[in-house]
Amino acid sequence: MPAGVTRARAAIRYAAHMSTSASQDAATRILAAVRAIPAGQVAGYGEVARRAGLPGRARLAARVLGQNEDPALPWHRVLRSDGRIAFPEGSQAWREQARRLRAEGVRVEKGKVVGVKPARDLDSLLWGPDA
Repeated sequence: MPAGVTRARAAIRYAAHMSTSASQDAATRILAAVRAIPAGQVAGYGEVARRAGLPGRARLAARVLGQNEDPALPWHRVLRSDGRIAFPEGSQAWREQARRLRAEGVRVEKGKVVGVKPARDLDSLLWGPDA
């Protein structure tokens, strides 16, 4: 089965708890926005939601990622708006996210990605000036 079909089915499964097709579409768009974050770059949950066409839905983006079962999804590239890892400091998930980010060349100090500004600046800072 082509990878695109597998990903589409996986996205629908992640949104299974959502009752409407609009909610499933939102989850699919959020996952696509996360997949679009290039290696070595990061974005906040709010920025992911905005890029998915869902401004103001950062919590929805976090919820969709929390239910993710696709090991290929680069979930580790998504941070809180202040540039910090959202997991409890020192937890296994916190350590794994920091490890994955460092493996992509991202500087992480005490759970914070160095150089990240508030959410409204993440586009220009991390995705380029024409984002």
